[in-house]
Amino acid sequence: MKSIFVDADACPVKDEIIRVAIRNNTNVNMVCNGGIRPYKNDLIKLVIVNEGPDEADKWIYENVKKSDVVITVDIPLASKCIEKQAFVLRHDGDFLTKNNIGNILATRDLMSDLRSADPFLKGKNKPFSKNDRSNFLNSLESIL
Repeated sequence: MKSIFVDADACPVKDEIIRVAIRNNTNVNMVCNGGIRPYKNDLIKLVIVNEGPDEADKWIYENVKKSDVVITVDIPLASKCIEKQAFVLRHDGDFLTKNNIGNILATRDLMSDLRSADPFLKGKNKPFSKNDRSNFLNSLESIL
């Protein structure tokens, strides 16, 4: 049975994931460092990992299997999960695949270099929109 793994600490679509998972009778692992309340539905499991960099990512990578769904904006985690043949979905509904992850990794690295060279570029991400939320819901439904 396919499961959903959520890099949940800063995920803006947790409620949507829960609704879709319950409707599709799919298990969800909400992985975080804490600060998220447990869920009443047995399909939704809260996984609290140790504090520290990338602890949630490590847990997700160690537990994800082929055809599971990973929801994250962490590009290195996405790349590793794609290698395990998992479906990877960003919060805005974009699929990350073996065909596009290379370009996305390269762009991430380039932007990191640019931000470190120019402090005025920090914090220039586009805001999360209703359209992003809608795209996410459609993409998650299509995977399940």
